[in-house]
Amino acid sequence: MAKYNDAKCRLCRREGTKLFLKGDRCYSDKCACDRRPYAPGQHGRARKKLSDYATQLREKQKVRRVYGVLESQFHTYYVNADMAKGVTGTNLLSFLERRLDNVVYRLGFANSRSQARQLVRHGVFTLNGRKVTIPSLLVKAGDTVEVPEASRTIPVLADAQQAIARRGLPAWLEMDASNFKGLIKALPQRDDIQFPIAEHLIVELYSK
Repeated sequence: MAKYNDAKCRLCRREGTKLFLKGDRCYSDKCACDRRPYAPGQHGRARKKLSDYATQLREKQKVRRVYGVLESQFHTYYVNADMAKGVTGTNLLSFLERRLDNVVYRLGFANSRSQARQLVRHGVFTLNGRKVTIPSLLVKAGDTVEVPEASRTIPVLADAQQAIARRGLPAWLEMDASNFKGLIKALPQRDDIQFPIAEHLIVELYSK
């Protein structure tokens, strides 16, 4: 399976915006995107005029990197979103938001989506009382995500809970911090996604 092993901060600099791939570091003075606000590489400082295709491609790459999915996975989400009822772009973002690793991150159990993905793979969480190890599982309204008592002493869980106050909890989720339990109250809506995404550009790209 393909895996990106280079510096994550290069991805933020390439897209020209913070993707919040490194948790707390992205909020600190050490953030590479703030210190070097230009694309990586020898010609990173050069001003480039992007074509329509390049603009659409960059938007797709940005969203794909935010959620940490491979190209084939992302295309599958788009196909499913296109077949579902409603607006394709909104459906696509809803599918990505409903991924278990993203829900774990949104609930404040992890400092980043990559950390959330690792915790899920290690079997730290249960979904509706059953142990799960698949980060790409899509949650449904009424599902509960919980940390069993045996895993509640993991240090990263306590660190992440302190960071949730900075990020905020989406309206479609409910958190019971004392019991390490989260509830999916409803499916995510477009207004629940505050990160700047122009999903219509992704739809235009795949519609060609």
